[in-house]
Amino acid sequence: MTVNEPNKPSSRAQLLKAAEDLMRESGYAAVTSRRVAAKAGLKPQLVHYYFRTMDDLFVALYRQFAEDLLQKQQAILHADKPLREMWRVTTGARGALLTEFLALANHRKVIQKEIAEFGHQFRRSQIEIMGAILEHKGVRDFPWSPQFAALLLNSLARGLAVESEFDITGGHAEALAVVEQFIEQFDEAPEETRPA
Repeated sequence: MTVNEPNKPSSRAQLLKAAEDLMRESGYAAVTSRRVAAKAGLKPQLVHYYFRTMDDLFVALYRQFAEDLLQKQQAILHADKPLREMWRVTTGARGALLTEFLALANHRKVIQKEIAEFGHQFRRSQIEIMGAILEHKGVRDFPWSPQFAALLLNSLARGLAVESEFDITGGHAEALAVVEQFIEQFDEAPEETRPA
């Protein structure tokens, strides 16, 4: 009789972790049912037991990725320094994995749909956070709308991450200095959102 280890991840979780690791290491094309199973140390038939198709596995993996990001995003306004936390969450968004999902979306419409749906939700959340921060600071003459500020920070974080993967770093220090100045100038949690 075997005893289940209380902290051991489920077979499904192991398969998702293996798929994520393969995507990071070798790209989405390396994610096959046999390779995922081998990496997870499980039997190949378990892949299709938990995920009817490889698209189902990719969708589950993307949803897990997106849910993690959304949970981090929702906690931003409760941080002592919400702009810094927004930047940290955005820059820590696992750029290599996101790049693989974007490449995969060119070939799999179901992934494209998932990315679009989540992207709209994530952007709305970023705009709301940016608006709340700027409103609390009483910024009337700020040159950017909350929509533009959120888009700019998100796009800059993603662009820097992609370029860094190719060791293209010209202008990065200057861009980071501008972001740092922006964060220092406007980073203060709105009073009504601070934890009691």
